[in-house]
Amino acid sequence: MTEALRVGVAGLGTVGAAAVRMLARQAEALAARCGRKVAVVAVSSRDRGKDRGFDAAGLRWFDDPAALAGWDGIDVLVELIGGAEGVARQAATRALESGKSVVTANKALLAAHGMELARLAESKGGALAFEASVGGGIPIVKTLREGLAGNTVTRVSGILNGTCNYILSRMEMEKLSFDDCLADAQRLGYAEADPTFDIGGFDTAHKVAILASLAFGTAIDADAIHIEGIETISLADIAAADELGFRVKLLGVAERVGRGVEARVHPTMVAKTTSIAQVMGVTNAVTVDADAVGQLTLVGPGAGGEATASAVVADIADIARGVRLAPFGLPTASLADVERIPVQRHEGGYYIRLDVADRPGAMAAIATRMAERAISLESIVQKASHSSGARVPVVLITHATTETSVREALDRVVADGFVSGKPQLIRIERA
Repeated sequence: MTEALRVGVAGLGTVGAAAVRMLARQAEALAARCGRKVAVVAVSSRDRGKDRGFDAAGLRWFDDPAALAGWDGIDVLVELIGGAEGVARQAATRALESGKSVVTANKALLAAHGMELARLAESKGGALAFEASVGGGIPIVKTLREGLAGNTVTRVSGILNGTCNYILSRMEMEKLSFDDCLADAQRLGYAEADPTFDIGGFDTAHKVAILASLAFGTAIDADAIHIEGIETISLADIAAADELGFRVKLLGVAERVGRGVEARVHPTMVAKTTSIAQVMGVTNAVTVDADAVGQLTLVGPGAGGEATASAVVADIADIARGVRLAPFGLPTASLADVERIPVQRHEGGYYIRLDVADRPGAMAAIATRMAERAISLESIVQKASHSSGARVPVVLITHATTETSVREALDRVVADGFVSGKPQLIRIERA
């Protein structure tokens, strides 16, 4: 049997500890499947005394992850530190520069420096593997890069952040406010003390940047992604969606539009009859549209120690087998720079919620402004007012139109003085 693959793990949080335990638990099966043993020989973490559910006595311990990355005693660095800069980037770079392979779950690092790291891997002969960076235990990276190699992918979209999906699911099912659901998510460990990265859509955007590169053979361009979070979603929006046959989900979407790519992250109304609408709680789902297979949806745990460790170990097993693929499906020199399609050019249906003055002429003025921008309205729902002179919520559903037209019409509606506050605008995905 070939010599054992020697693994060093930098970062022993929930995922790192689960990966070490899994490699030990599956040692015999992995050796049989890979034709060689896979052994963790070294680790790096700030706390040496913490009980992580495995015996670290026989492992070499490094306080500095970069020192572990440069040590000749490992063949693979598993980087599970997190963050786009600092020690995570230093360790990954040093490992690749020395000809080692790197396995990571770090979507922020890949979104910011994926091309640089991929070029290093290609030039030095190592592998850069990152199945765990998107979708937790869902094998979407391998699906796009290998399983659909004979397809032309036109669109990839999905629920890519379990925290947001948990909050939106609780709001709908239990009629709880956004703030109450967020506090509960923090208490249960689904959301960080500072939840901005998740609820602001940035975590999803990093994942969309990776998926777009894999799906369309393009260079990663995280700056091209339009990002909106779920902070403004209210119970009024959730209730309106329910009445109209929709659910609100935070979707990440990347799709081919002509010769360019449109990439966006935002709250979306999806029909309850679609598969993506059935995904509730912390579960993730990714849908791929391709010419040969049609539409393919993968659903599974998007986070958690064991699920994410499963993806990490799968990458390690590929490296043990000798698999060396271009990290993003094509050599970095062949990855295209394509036209960014701004969200202003997006076409589709829209949900609009307005707080409208309950006085004569208000609805006529709103309809006029929509007509001026050639926006056709599918439905108008006006809630009854419970007090004289009050402002009432009005919900408009448009037929397919452009983002620019909707924004311009709403600017004019606001300027007319019939509405208060900022209009709520949520895009509708029909499929």
